[in-house]
Amino acid sequence: MSKPRHYKKIYRREGGRKKWTFNLLQTLLFGVLIMPIGAFAAFVYYAKDLPRPEKLTDVTLAQPTKIYDRTGNVLLYEVYGEERRQIIPLEDIPLHFQQAVLATEDAEFYDHRGISLKGTGRALLVNLGLRESQIQKPGGSTITQQLARNSFLTREKTIPRKIRELILTLELERRYSKNAIFGFYLNQIPFGSNAYGVGAASELYFQKHPRDLTLAESAALAALIQAPTYYSPYGPNKDILLSRKDYVLLRMAQEGFLGPEEAEDAKKEELVFQDVSTTIRAPHFALYVLDSLVKKYGEEFIREQGLRVTTSLDWKLQQEAEQAVKEVAQQNAAFGAHNASLVALNPQTGEILAMVGSKDWFAPPYPEGCTPGKNCLFDPKVNVATYQQGRQPGSAFKPFVYAVAFQKGASEETVVVDEETNFGVWGGKEYIPRNYDGKFRGKVTLRQGLAQSLNIPSVKVLVNIAGIEESVNFAKDLGITTLRDPSFYGPSLVLGGGEVRLLDMVSAYGVFAAEGKKAPPVALLAVTDEKGNVLEKNQNTPIRILSPEIAKQITSILSDDEARAPIFGSRSLLFIPDFPVAVKTGTTQEYKDGWTIGYTKSLVVGVWAGNNDNTPTRREPGVALAAPIWNRVMTRALMP
Repeated sequence: MSKPRHYKKIYRREGGRKKWTFNLLQTLLFGVLIMPIGAFAAFVYYAKDLPRPEKLTDVTLAQPTKIYDRTGNVLLYEVYGEERRQIIPLEDIPLHFQQAVLATEDAEFYDHRGISLKGTGRALLVNLGLRESQIQKPGGSTITQQLARNSFLTREKTIPRKIRELILTLELERRYSKNAIFGFYLNQIPFGSNAYGVGAASELYFQKHPRDLTLAESAALAALIQAPTYYSPYGPNKDILLSRKDYVLLRMAQEGFLGPEEAEDAKKEELVFQDVSTTIRAPHFALYVLDSLVKKYGEEFIREQGLRVTTSLDWKLQQEAEQAVKEVAQQNAAFGAHNASLVALNPQTGEILAMVGSKDWFAPPYPEGCTPGKNCLFDPKVNVATYQQGRQPGSAFKPFVYAVAFQKGASEETVVVDEETNFGVWGGKEYIPRNYDGKFRGKVTLRQGLAQSLNIPSVKVLVNIAGIEESVNFAKDLGITTLRDPSFYGPSLVLGGGEVRLLDMVSAYGVFAAEGKKAPPVALLAVTDEKGNVLEKNQNTPIRILSPEIAKQITSILSDDEARAPIFGSRSLLFIPDFPVAVKTGTTQEYKDGWTIGYTKSLVVGVWAGNNDNTPTRREPGVALAAPIWNRVMTRALMP
């Protein structure tokens, strides 16, 4: 029987079906047998040079050194290298911040094994151009993937890098618990402005520990994660950041972390981002402390080892001092004095309680007669309190000379004659000093001479009783570090002929306040490492360098308002009602420097006023320029 005419056609169809069926079987066989082998080979190839995930816990992350006030609660300055970082245990990170991150970065984190098919598919559609990228939508990478990428890999967008990321992701999920992975992530994710981890971000943007973040602040930080530079509150897109913050709150509500009303209330909260230019407090003091730390431990160690530094600074007193210096110094500009500086310390311990190096650290560069490469009337960044070249102290040096005279047997009732006197040739010309008011008083006691700051009697005390060499050496014993060899000085020494530092002068007056005991100035109370081990602790032990009787004599004279009244007037700015305060002023030749230093048993405050470049003021003495600052700070410190 012959075959049907359509046989070949049917046969071809049947043969095609058989061929298609065979190809399908081949494909399935390849998928079942060959693809796993290929995947395994790819895994081996890309995994052979990968870092080991178990090393994640061994990685030593650079952490900043933090400098605090004496309470340990007020952060003055944070010293970091290329990365600002602070490791915070997961249990110390507020739940609402954790939920904000989960809601926007990886809501399925605790359900998947490191890879989200939904997120991967969404990212693939965006990358293929099949779906428009929406800045408000969560990304395709899970939290574990982001951790793998940030900890071990570069950000290059290549297939080999993505494969390595997936391998590391699976390994991280296998080796660590979800909480451990989440904790690693929250401490390593970048938040912009060199801040890595929620601890550094919270301090940078809101000046607080993460545990103190509000719900809105947590949402704002979570909003930064997707694009820290783009969303930076310090850039042009702050409004977009705030919009994304609201989106984070919406996502938290959608995921059941918040109620709708709670989310709406948080949206209304006004956020105040810390100005990055003011993230240093008590700047001259903080940098003074930093300088001492760097000299002791080295800069790299300070920037990476996460030290906690507790200083001696009294933040409340520091704020009072900064305000007083700034306001009075601005007023002094009318008298030709454009700057001022202040130091306050505890004379019993030497602890520096306040340090204001200039009237305004944050002033714009090159203000008030200051141009690049030239001297300045006022340079905001120069710390006059510790300026090594020093300033002449004027009559503020006199108590040191009188103390030496008392040591040599003179008393406050010893009489000298206040009259025009030629002390011979010094520095190539005759030295004939004058009193401040140009008058002569005849016979005066040493109490009158010191209390009224009479120049001629004081020079006689130096030359005829105390001696130049003995006075210089005693000043050095008190802690005046800038004086030269005694042979360099003449009779003008007692009137402030030697350069001194404000910090040294305040510390030296502290010897009188402590009845003859010297406690060198100290700024550090304790330094601990990141694990809480104490590296150093203040053990400042006062030593006696002056008898209590002589120290009390000096204090008695400097606190005698009646004795100084003929020159300064009764109840002047040197007088504080209800408190026995000892105080001395100083004015240098040509009125270049004005000083006021005074003390009680528990506090010494010293103030300098003038110009950075030694330009003379308009013939204003220390009592006019420095005493208003001194009186204001001392009064507020003494008041309950």
